[in-house]
Amino acid sequence: MVNRQSHLVGTGPEDATKMPETWVFNDLDPHKARHAAVLILFGRLDDVPASSAVSSVHEDLDVLFVTRADTLRKHAGQVAFPGGKVDPEDADAIAAAIREAQEETGLDPSGVEILGVLPDAELPVTNFIVTPVIGWWHAPSDVFVVDPAESATVFRAPVADLLDPANRVNSVVQREDSVFSAPAFDVEGGFIWGFTAIVLDRMFNDLGWTLPWDETREVPIEVLHGKSS
Repeated sequence: MVNRQSHLVGTGPEDATKMPETWVFNDLDPHKARHAAVLILFGRLDDVPASSAVSSVHEDLDVLFVTRADTLRKHAGQVAFPGGKVDPEDADAIAAAIREAQEETGLDPSGVEILGVLPDAELPVTNFIVTPVIGWWHAPSDVFVVDPAESATVFRAPVADLLDPANRVNSVVQREDSVFSAPAFDVEGGFIWGFTAIVLDRMFNDLGWTLPWDETREVPIEVLHGKSS
């Protein structure tokens, strides 16, 4: 079960956190930045057991992810939290995260309890400020790819597998003469890197769940996708 973590909760652009210095391809333009929200939805595993056993979390805790369609212009093929742009009709970032998650995965919002939000985070590569919304899936519903043009897969990953040191690596991207790196997760269902992995890594650290892992292990992103985004 995920408990409320008041020390994680923060709102407003003044709290926006930056990407690690090792993962900054370009600067965010605050005057043109758009607002987005993602849903980090924790639940209890049903028929997909964790392949790892770690002491910091219960073995049946999981998180919901989507894999972006390969045809998208930005973040194609990447594993991500459900989410997207905050629309004018959305009451707030929480409403946007729930709406986007429903549109992408078909989940029933009535089964989701909102626990809070993490501080806004900058995503300079697409000039977004993103609000991560934390939810607890107290009444899980069926999830699936609603629009194949947007998502390729929808899956639930055990948190124990995400925390397993054997599944922790650093993703590496080379752009011209510069090399960028950041934490990543190699689990059943997909390779999680970039913004999503950075948010996960920070959250696990703040919760005290992270286990020591070999930070010298590196995976070039070009090997996985043929390109970075």
